[in-house]
Amino acid sequence: MRTPFAKLAGLCLVAGLLLAGIALPVVGAAGIVSNRLSDYVATMSVNMIDTPPPLMTTITDKDGVPFAYLYDQYRVLTPPDRIAQTMKDALISAEDRRFYEHNGVDWLATARAAMRNQSEGTVSQGASTITQQYVKNHLVHVAARKDVAGQKEAQEQTIARKLREARIAMHVETQLTKEEILARYLDVVPFGGTIFGIAAASQAYFETTPDKLTVPQAAMLAGLVNSPTFLDPEARPDKAIERRNMVIDLMLENAKLSPEDAEMHKRAPLGLSTPVRPLPTGCVGAGPEFGFYCSYVVNYLTSNGYTLEELKVGGYTIQTPLDRKLTIHAKQAAETQVPKLTPGIANTAAVVKPGKQRHDVVALVANRDYGLKKEEFQTQFDLPSGVENKFGAGSVYKVFTAAAALEKGHGIETVVQSPTSHTSSVFRGGAPNCPPTGEPFTYWYCLRNYDDSYPPQMTLKEALATSPNTAFVILEEKVGLDAAVDMASRLGMRETMATNIAGVPPDPKAEQKELRVSQSEFFKVNKNASFTLSPAPTSTLELANVAATIMSGGTWCRPSPISKILDRHGKQVEFVEPPCEQAVEEPLANALVAGLSADFSGRGTAAAAASQFGWKRPGLGKTGTTEAYKSAAFLGATPDYAGAVQVFNDSTSPSGICIGGGAPTLCGEGNIFGGTLPARTWFDFMTKAHAGLPEKPLPPVEPRYIRP
Repeated sequence: MRTPFAKLAGLCLVAGLLLAGIALPVVGAAGIVSNRLSDYVATMSVNMIDTPPPLMTTITDKDGVPFAYLYDQYRVLTPPDRIAQTMKDALISAEDRRFYEHNGVDWLATARAAMRNQSEGTVSQGASTITQQYVKNHLVHVAARKDVAGQKEAQEQTIARKLREARIAMHVETQLTKEEILARYLDVVPFGGTIFGIAAASQAYFETTPDKLTVPQAAMLAGLVNSPTFLDPEARPDKAIERRNMVIDLMLENAKLSPEDAEMHKRAPLGLSTPVRPLPTGCVGAGPEFGFYCSYVVNYLTSNGYTLEELKVGGYTIQTPLDRKLTIHAKQAAETQVPKLTPGIANTAAVVKPGKQRHDVVALVANRDYGLKKEEFQTQFDLPSGVENKFGAGSVYKVFTAAAALEKGHGIETVVQSPTSHTSSVFRGGAPNCPPTGEPFTYWYCLRNYDDSYPPQMTLKEALATSPNTAFVILEEKVGLDAAVDMASRLGMRETMATNIAGVPPDPKAEQKELRVSQSEFFKVNKNASFTLSPAPTSTLELANVAATIMSGGTWCRPSPISKILDRHGKQVEFVEPPCEQAVEEPLANALVAGLSADFSGRGTAAAAASQFGWKRPGLGKTGTTEAYKSAAFLGATPDYAGAVQVFNDSTSPSGICIGGGAPTLCGEGNIFGGTLPARTWFDFMTKAHAGLPEKPLPPVEPRYIRP
């Protein structure tokens, strides 16, 4: 009968032969197992060295300051020279005193553990080196991160698993330096919850960096990897201190501390951050000001080839053109005009930089806080998934009819008719008692101006400033509805016009035929003249980009939240965006700017709001209000910034919005106008955005676009 020592000797001999990669002098299954082990070791060793761990992606503003983070495992890679010697000494003293002496496996420790395991009939005793622990943690948290079965296999307490782990460790030691192995271990190991790696742990527990860790801090973290849950310093501070002091004693034994220093460090308090928290992940963590912009960035990237999983593990740095100060001003303005707790009324704003090479999105805000209670608001800017304002932008769409008229040969001083009421035999729609007696109702479109104060005729420029409805339906008859609808898409409402009249992508299986087609097709097919009064869902962001297109000499660029993308190594990643287009010729766009420039003064519908905020700069503007007062909008731009604001009913009750005497409310009739809350919001934040900027003139207008 063999003694326990004989069994142990035999086991160590077999393990040694396998670890050394020597084929056993047996045939059949043993040889197959040996070959498979060698293949596994070779494959996993390459994976260990070549496959980086998941890293956090950082989203920054225009100045490179982070405002959002995306990750599953909060981890930032740290090179060896950025890790304090105190941390290295603490870890080696606690986990592997002969780290710099062995080749990946500590045979003395292995023999001791094997003897204890043999006598107890288990494999509970460790002896894994830091290199072996690196192997195990890489298998669990990197290679099998999404594989529960693989994670279980990598942690099972069997001799076979120990042998595989040891073989890989020995191979890794031939490929990496000791310092590289130590740093990689400290990058991959968990420190509790979603905190992985020494950089994340240093920030979360002590609000510091790995190169500045003190002895007590390093000792606590070195002890924490032994059991992050049981030794959680927030939940069990006594256990954490006990383990920390044990590590300090081990550092003393390992001649890394003097007895006096060791005793001093053991008396130190834990000194944890209050509270202990990793950096927030996801767009809710970006905060109330920047959550909507973060969501827009993520959706923009996922619609352009990236997956959410890739963003959570890729370790990218995504620099955006977000203007932090302007965003804060815009949100404050939105909440000033429509307080965030106002039931059922949303106030959204978007700001885009004009330009002929790019249209950078610099701000996206709402009077609500991202992610709080109103879950539908989390996607309010995320076209093409939906358009936030379901009721439309009102008379802002008269801009498209005016642009179509300029292209058809009209000028901004062309006289247009603006009767008090108008009945069209060209378009369909209307109201009860609209058509003349005996005529089919569906072939007429009837409307009136807001009141009887308008003169019977005026110039196109005056009409854009004062906004008589009849003038633009008559103009729509002359230039053609199709031309006006197409102009909306050309100038920037591309994704909006691609949604249906419910503001979502067309559904070919919908029972209602109007839901099966895009807005563009709906208005054209139905010959619905109300297009120029915008009764259909509208995107705030695309409205802002329309203003940017016009102010950019007619150059349309896709609004973008991406300045550049760097990979985990700091190398710029190529990110191709669609080229800009000349939507309309530049002289036409310049004429449209001039045509829209009168809204800020005189009888302009935005003049009162401009005066309230002391606005003196030249620019373009257009207000809009829907017929039932369920929404109102303002579009405006200067050569520096283009922006749009929409205030709308986002409740389940289709009622109007009333203003006056305090915060706005939902009511029966409604009395909101684009020149009130929307224009006031715009002038409020744009006044601050332009503070200190030199005043820039508007572009000149060619005579052919003044009086053809």
